Amino acid sequence: MSSLLEHPTAQALLADAEVSPADVRGCRHRLRAFLAYYLPCFYRDEQRTLAEVVVQGKLSDLQRKTSEPIAYLADRPRKPVQHFVGAGSWDDEAVQAELRRHVAAAWGNDDAVLVLDPSGFPKKGTASCGVQRQWCGRLGKLENCQVGVFLASVTRHGAALVDRRLYLTREWARSRKRRKATHVPTEVRFQESWRIGLDLIGRAGADLPFGWVSGDDEFGRVIAFRAALRRQGLRYVLDVPCDTLVRDIDEAAPAGKRYPPWRRVDDWAKAQPSSRWHKVQRGDGAKGPRVARVAEAWVQTKAERGRCGPLERLVVVRTVDGEPRTWYALSDAPAREGLERLAWVQGRRHGVEEALEAAKGEAGLGHYEVRSWVGWHHHMTLSLLALWFLALERQRLGGKNPGDDGAATAGGIRASAAAAAAECAADRGGSQSRLTA
Repeated sequence: MSSLLEHPTAQALLADAEVSPADVRGCRHRLRAFLAYYLPCFYRDEQRTLAEVVVQGKLSDLQRKTSEPIAYLADRPRKPVQHFVGAGSWDDEAVQAELRRHVAAAWGNDDAVLVLDPSGFPKKGTASCGVQRQWCGRLGKLENCQVGVFLASVTRHGAALVDRRLYLTREWARSRKRRKATHVPTEVRFQESWRIGLDLIGRAGADLPFGWVSGDDEFGRVIAFRAALRRQGLRYVLDVPCDTLVRDIDEAAPAGKRYPPWRRVDDWAKAQPSSRWHKVQRGDGAKGPRVARVAEAWVQTKAERGRCGPLERLVVVRTVDGEPRTWYALSDAPAREGLERLAWVQGRRHGVEEALEAAKGEAGLGHYEVRSWVGWHHHMTLSLLALWFLALERQRLGGKNPGDDGAATAGGIRASAAAAAAECAADRGGSQSRLTA
């Protein structure tokens, strides 16, 4: 029986992940040049040095990329590194804004898609800021965890995580004792995740260009969120649940009725004839062009108190893979925006999931022991910096455009991480790192 690794697709992915000594050469110098872009955001020389230590540690091949092993890897005392990440007096928002401007300079595109996605981080105990039994998408169930709302800019070059915010439940936001223990700023109040998303989009818009907003059904289902985007004149393609009620305005009303009936979007899709479905390409994946069948309609949704919402475009995307998947989305894009464009934007939504997976696997996004509000945002900012460096390295190494399945992106990120780890280890005089991802 032949090995799965002998399959042509597997061989192509392995070749994409291969890192030669020539690829590794110069990585240390590129990292220093990259960090020079951000070091002015740190107030003191010691902070600048520690920023380099932490980001380099996140790019290393450590199994656990928390402050303590990073400090030991750099041959440094543990406590200064822990304090720098957990409570250092540096402005992570200034660093984050600089990252967005850097992304704009390198990958800026007026057609970029800003994508929102919540991500859970399982935690033990109750002391960490925002930790509570709540939905953890990573585990697919209710679990004791922290939840962050993340924003990515997705372009033809790839996906870059450009902002993050810790979500506080109502109970947490109202607890003076918990807020004081975890140093939550006085101006921070309870916000639903979609309101946090609006804030992140507003901040991003000041620093980098974009043309679209997208997100999963946690955001798309919220009528007020879609309405806020329309008021701001922002184009969106947002996923909605399969049980969303819509009314197709082009359908004939039943006898004796004034309006067409309300139907779930999945029932609407099942009732459409083959002539209503169009074959489109949603960009390139690891296996070539990604093809889907797409249907659309101008619809109204049922708003609060049974009232009708404004006209929106319902877009149903169904892949033609061996195991087809279906997504339902609503958009405010005008008719001049073709169906293929809307399907393309909907496909970009998965870029944020791929970036979060890469951040957790290669930049230590989920590796932290901080408990405070400041510590969580410090840690996330430094991990996003490391991920952005890896994305630029992936591009330099010839990484392919991100596909809907994320395989090309993940392979390129791992190859870049291997290159960074190898040369950084050599610079420390340590043991030889792996040369393949």
